[in-house]
Amino acid sequence: MTNSTSTTTTPTARAGRREWTALGVLMLPLLLVSMDVSVLYFAVPAMSADLRPTGTQQLWIFDIYGFVLAGLLMTMGSLGDRIGRRRLLLMGAAAFSAASLLAAYANSAETLIAARAILGIGGATLMPSTMALLRTMFTDPGERAKAIGLWSGVMTGGIALGSVMSGVLVEHFWWGSVFLVNLPAMALLLVLGPFLLPESKNPNPGRFDWPSIPLSMAAVLPVIYGLKEIPSEGWDIRYGASIAVGLLFAALFVRRQRTAASPLIPPALLRGHGFTPAVVLTLVSAFGMMGSAIFTTQYLQSVLGKTPLQAALWSLLPSVFIGVAAPVTTQIVQKGVNRGYVVAAGFAITAGGYAMLTLAGTDSLWLVLAASGVLACGVVVVMSQLTDLAMGTAPVEQAGTASSLLETGTEFGGALGMAVLGSIGTAVYRHEIPDSAPAAAHETLGGALATAARLPGHAGDALVTAAREAFVSGMQGAAIAGAVLLAGAAAGAALTLRRIHLLEPEAVAVPEPEPVAD
Repeated sequence: MTNSTSTTTTPTARAGRREWTALGVLMLPLLLVSMDVSVLYFAVPAMSADLRPTGTQQLWIFDIYGFVLAGLLMTMGSLGDRIGRRRLLLMGAAAFSAASLLAAYANSAETLIAARAILGIGGATLMPSTMALLRTMFTDPGERAKAIGLWSGVMTGGIALGSVMSGVLVEHFWWGSVFLVNLPAMALLLVLGPFLLPESKNPNPGRFDWPSIPLSMAAVLPVIYGLKEIPSEGWDIRYGASIAVGLLFAALFVRRQRTAASPLIPPALLRGHGFTPAVVLTLVSAFGMMGSAIFTTQYLQSVLGKTPLQAALWSLLPSVFIGVAAPVTTQIVQKGVNRGYVVAAGFAITAGGYAMLTLAGTDSLWLVLAASGVLACGVVVVMSQLTDLAMGTAPVEQAGTASSLLETGTEFGGALGMAVLGSIGTAVYRHEIPDSAPAAAHETLGGALATAARLPGHAGDALVTAAREAFVSGMQGAAIAGAVLLAGAAAGAALTLRRIHLLEPEAVAVPEPEPVAD
């Protein structure tokens, strides 16, 4: 007789109808959070006429949402791992709904700023929770990859959809209606979430590291602020100092994570096989996505002369590529193609989109739209695979923290893309604009068009033509830089990710029965 026991492994259960239905519910908050980035674009004139904000207040109405969201992502990801991701998601949905109602009926600029800040808090709870819950619901690697592909597509498409929905609502209702659209979806989440979404959390999270919260915010917010201001205002000592202060606090935050007994971001998570390369490459991908958007949106409106709503509707066309890219990519990886090479191909596609932009002229609508579609396709290929890689290598109990790090990297990458490529475009524009042009025309294309409208006949037309050509030259210069960077990222992805595989099913240890005595 023997008393020894051994274990065998059985693959984890595949997702059923309940999990796929729950995924649809999870897409609701993700779509709304991504839409809220751009939902105010067309509401500004009516909102300004009603609330009469100062210039500073109007900037805060736009920016406070993104600042609060970026600053709290890491905190909320860690908090969800401790108190439960579903619980935090539903709390965030309730806060998001209340803030949407407050924003819709705001009677002053101060109230709207406060409502947008609360929306940012709610958004910071929703984004890491959706990905962490997805990680726990889909334990089969193939199904998880499909679910993450859908997640990536919804997140990318929501930004474009937000501006279009804003234009349609403002055209038929009052400006506050752009916030009320959040309520039905959030109500559905609050009703169905407790029944469809499983609760999950870290069973041994340790004590919450409260000092890390202000340190993380002090690291993120000044850097994001400086990077977001540079494209519109140019390089300035204030923005450089802001970035430097943020980096100083980032160093203090990293030191705290290495020495704290129960850190907000466990250092072991960053040492996970493939996790840190995935975060870094996600940042580069966001750099490419947002770095192009700053030019293409201006191109449609200021170079081609489209109205804001027309430009938003045209910008939806490239989103068609998004719905195809992620599922096809997932199938390719599941057929055995090395993930590192697939990600490298995604970066190469994105670089190809930038290369197409270098060929644009002042009347190249279809070329710019095609370039934007290629860019979007490449970005979704990259982000879907990097997200799957990062979430697959992260321990399930730290899924919220892992998701928040990915999304913080996305925020940094987007801000960095706008700052760097925007600065290159601005520098080329100012070099190309004729010296004889009025001073305001040397600053921005918008300033040149406004100045030209006040000039008589031929002089105004000549300035418009020169400014549009200078802007396109700036876009071409930025596109060259973007193409070079993303080509380098393609090579880096192929080298760093080609040995990382996540194709084996996750398994659960099951004790074998003891042998019966002879």
